[in-house]
Amino acid sequence: MYLLPLTLFLTAAFGVSIPRSPLIPGAQIIPASSTADLRAIGAQHHKYPDRETVTIRASRNALDDVSSDFLWGLKQANHGGRLLLKQGETYVIGKKLDLTFLDNIEVQLEGEIQFTNNITYWQANNFYYDFQKSITFWRWGGQDIKIFGSGVLNGNGQKWYDEFAGKQILDSDNTFYRPILFLTDNATRISVEGITQLNSPCWTNFFVRTNDVSFDNVYIHAFSTNASSDPANTDGMDSLDVDGVSFTNMRIDVGDDCFSPKPNTTNIFVQNMWCNNTHGVSMGSIGQYAGEMDIIENVYIENVTLLNGQNGARLKAWAGQDVGYGRINNVTYKNIQIQNTDAPIVLDQCYFDINATECAKYPSAVNITNILFENIWGSSSGKDGKIVARSGVFARCGVHEHYFVERQLDEPEGHCRDCLR
Repeated sequence: MYLLPLTLFLTAAFGVSIPRSPLIPGAQIIPASSTADLRAIGAQHHKYPDRETVTIRASRNALDDVSSDFLWGLKQANHGGRLLLKQGETYVIGKKLDLTFLDNIEVQLEGEIQFTNNITYWQANNFYYDFQKSITFWRWGGQDIKIFGSGVLNGNGQKWYDEFAGKQILDSDNTFYRPILFLTDNATRISVEGITQLNSPCWTNFFVRTNDVSFDNVYIHAFSTNASSDPANTDGMDSLDVDGVSFTNMRIDVGDDCFSPKPNTTNIFVQNMWCNNTHGVSMGSIGQYAGEMDIIENVYIENVTLLNGQNGARLKAWAGQDVGYGRINNVTYKNIQIQNTDAPIVLDQCYFDINATECAKYPSAVNITNILFENIWGSSSGKDGKIVARSGVFARCGVHEHYFVERQLDEPEGHCRDCLR
């Protein structure tokens, strides 16, 4: 196999050689031209051309932290290369990582990245975001980032589920913060394809200040082995200040929202998504923070199956004193199959934890306009009797042009309660 010497050089423009970091123990760098060597280590992919490929050593056990090796590998593969994480190997990450320097890089994940479940460490060492007091193990940023393969990104969430049991993420006094599995910040053109995301402690994906993000053929699963501690708030996909989202051919089985764009997410395309045991495909919530304008706009959602969930197609906006304002506009739900779901269609402008009297006194300042539900069919669970669609809004809420086309929701015999037509 082709091994480079300890001191490596990159040739930049005008033929100037730039020294590269010395090779670390257990690592390899294989040129793109060495096709036989790339094939031997599983670095070739039917979709993407060969690149110079970096490998790092795998973890020897569940406590063998290779965070430093992983960071080194990304730096070596940056600007045109690929980091390969080999099939059958596990790579344990036990330290927070700032990966916002990436440019034109591929990560081929065939093995498993697994985070440690050291709650004390992660609650003291993380990247914090004010929005709903979010934290993450790591953050990815830069431009032209591809992550692909058949491997697993494992949040090792069971201990987090057990410790969080009985708490609520939106409680003002909650201080038990749980890491997000995959977060992008200031990223442009990032794609993820083929991998499995498993047991995130909190939201599975959160895209922040990101443009042009795409996920294709990704499986997201969060489950608990303890019947008394559900995998709470393990949303499949969340976003904040994002323009350009494409999620296609997704399978999501989690205990919260399947997909939930949050404030200032625009130009969203969702096609062929399967959601089981979720809180639905939700717009929002938005309007949470006083004085802040939030927007969700230009959304097209097609061919989605929603099974065994709490909600189906949902829009949610905050009401009450000291909340924000904004709009949800131009949203299409088309060809949506909903089965055994408590509330198949929900328009909620009395979110979160607010009673009807308070909501009527301080209605939501989020306008909801141009919402189309086309060819929605299936059944409710019957938990709310014959109700299959509900709208929690009040006269001053500003809901306009809300259409149902070919809605067939029955079993039990269904009807709308407080529905706008």
